[in-house]
Amino acid sequence: MKKPSTPLIRRSCQCLAAVIALQAPLAQAELIGPEAVMAAQPPTQEQLDRAKVQQFLDSAALKDRLRAMGVGGLDASHRVDAMTQQEVHALAQRIDSLPAGGAFSDRDIILVLLIALLIVVAL
Repeated sequence: MKKPSTPLIRRSCQCLAAVIALQAPLAQAELIGPEAVMAAQPPTQEQLDRAKVQQFLDSAALKDRLRAMGVGGLDASHRVDAMTQQEVHALAQRIDSLPAGGAFSDRDIILVLLIALLIVVAL
C-alpha cells in the first residue's frame, strides 16, 4: 500500500526538518575545570573573614608593631592560616569593632577634661 504524500505534507516535513537542523548547533556543552567553578561561586563567610584578617595584617602600622614584638609578617600570616574558623570569625568581628585611628572613647574625653581642669586650677 502506498502512502499518500501531498505537496503540503512534504513541504511541512521539510520545514520541520530545517527548523530542527537549525536548532541543533545552538546546543553546546563543554567541560569546565574546578577553577572556573570556584570562581563562579560567591565567597563564603570564612573566606571573607580570613581576607579581612589578612588585610588587617597587611597594614603598615600593624607590621611595625608586630616587628617590635618580634613577630615577622610571614609568621603572622601562617598563624592566621592555622586558626580555626571560629577564631578567625571572632578576630574579624573584633577588627570591625575597633575604632578608627585617633578616636577617643568617653573615658578618654573625661580624662583629658580632668587634666585640663587641674592645669587651670593649678595656674
